[in-house]
Amino acid sequence: MGKVIIVGAGLVGSLQAIYMAKKGFEVEVYERRPDMRKQELIAGRSINLALSNRGWKAIAEADIQDEIKQIAIPMKGRIMHDEEGNTTFQQYGKEDEAIYSVSRGELNQKLMNCADKYDNVTFFFSHQCLDVDLETNELSFRNLEDGSENKITADRIFATDGAFSAIRKRLVRTDRFNYEQMYLDHGYKELSIPAADGGGFKIDKNALHIWPRGEYMMIALANEDGSFTCTLFFPFEGERSFNSLQTPEQVETFFAEVFPDALELMPNLVKEYFENPTSSLVTIKCSPWNYQDKVLMMGDSSHAIVPFYGQGMNSGFEDCSVFNDIFLKNDSHWGNSFNEFSKTRKKDTDAISNLALQNFVEMRDLVGDELFLLRKKIEKKIYTKYPKKWMPLYSQVTFSHIPYSEALANGKRQEKIMSYIMEKENIEHVWDSQEVEDEILEMI
Repeated sequence: MGKVIIVGAGLVGSLQAIYMAKKGFEVEVYERRPDMRKQELIAGRSINLALSNRGWKAIAEADIQDEIKQIAIPMKGRIMHDEEGNTTFQQYGKEDEAIYSVSRGELNQKLMNCADKYDNVTFFFSHQCLDVDLETNELSFRNLEDGSENKITADRIFATDGAFSAIRKRLVRTDRFNYEQMYLDHGYKELSIPAADGGGFKIDKNALHIWPRGEYMMIALANEDGSFTCTLFFPFEGERSFNSLQTPEQVETFFAEVFPDALELMPNLVKEYFENPTSSLVTIKCSPWNYQDKVLMMGDSSHAIVPFYGQGMNSGFEDCSVFNDIFLKNDSHWGNSFNEFSKTRKKDTDAISNLALQNFVEMRDLVGDELFLLRKKIEKKIYTKYPKKWMPLYSQVTFSHIPYSEALANGKRQEKIMSYIMEKENIEHVWDSQEVEDEILEMI
C-alpha cells in the first residue's frame, strides 16, 4: 500500500493518521513535542475548543465519535455578562443544536489513542522536522532526546505541523509559492474558574460565557471537572492592555472594574495572570498546499485562523473528511487528489479566515448591543418559519456542511437585506409585523 508520513501529531495529524490507517497504509507520525499522554496536561497554553457539526462529521467518518463524546460538553448558546454582572442568553441555533466544549489536550490524547489502536500506525515523539528533500521525499529529523539526526523517506507526506510548519518553510522556497502572514494587535492569556466545592459548576456549564467589552473581551468554556477555561483577549499595547497591567494591584483593579462577576469566581487570577504565557493570534494563507503528488499541507500549516468563529479545529478536521472524499472520487490517485484538494479547498478556508476576523468584532462589540440582538431575533423568526429560504450565517457555518465560501456569499446577501430592514422607521416596534416579514421574503 505504501508508506505515509505525517509530520505533526496534533489534532489534525492524529485524525489524518486514522483516515490513512483505515485505508491500509503504513503510517508514521512524527511529533516535535514529547508524548503528552505521559505528561500532566499543562494549563495556560491553549484555548478550549468548540466542536461543531463539521468536526463531528469528520470524527464520525473515522468511527471514533463514541470516544470523543465522552469529553464533550454541549453548549446551547452564549451567555453575555455585562459590567454590572447582568447576564443575557442567546441561543445558537435550533433547540436541538449545540456546539461542544472540549479540552484541546484531552481531545488530542483521545485521537492519539484511537490512532494507536491500528497496528499500521507508529508515533515518534521528540522528533523535530528539520527539512524535506522535495525531489526524493526524504525527511530530516532531529531526535530531541539524544540529539541524533536521521533521514526517513516516505511515499507521501502530510504536513500537519501547525502555523509555524517546518514543511511549509521548505515549500516557501519553491517557485510561485504564495505566502501571507498577519498578526492581530490582540493576544490572549488563559485563566480559569475552578470548580465549586464538591466539584460542581459555578456558572452554567451548557453555554459559552462572554464578557464583551469593546476593544477586548473574555470567554469561558466548561471542563468535565467543574472548572472553566477562561481566555482573555486583550491588546498587547495601549491604555488597557497586557503591557499596561504590570502589577498584581493593577490586574485586580482592572478585573474588579471590568469583569466584576468573573473576579469573584477566580481565586487564582493574579497567579495565573503572571505565570501563564501571553500568546499571539496569527492568520496564515498560502498556496499551493501541495508539491506535486508528494507533499500535502492540511490544517493550520496551510490555513491558520483566529479562534473567533470556533472553526479552527473544525476546518482542520473538515480537511480530513474533504480530502477523503476527493481521494475516493479520484480512485486513490495521489496526484489528482492533491491537486484538487489544494485548488478547491483554499477558497473555503480563505472564507472562514475572513469570517473569523469579522466575528471578533461581533463578539467583543455587538453581542450586547440592543439593535444587534433585535437583528438576530428577526433572523431567527424568518429561519424558523422559512428554513429553506433563510439560514443565519452562524448556523450555515456551525450547524451545516455548506462550503464556507458559499456561506460567506449567502451571508453577504443576507447582510444587505437585514441592513435595509434595520433602517426602517420604528423597527423596534414593527419588527414582528407581517409587513416586515413580507419585505424580507420579497428581497430573498
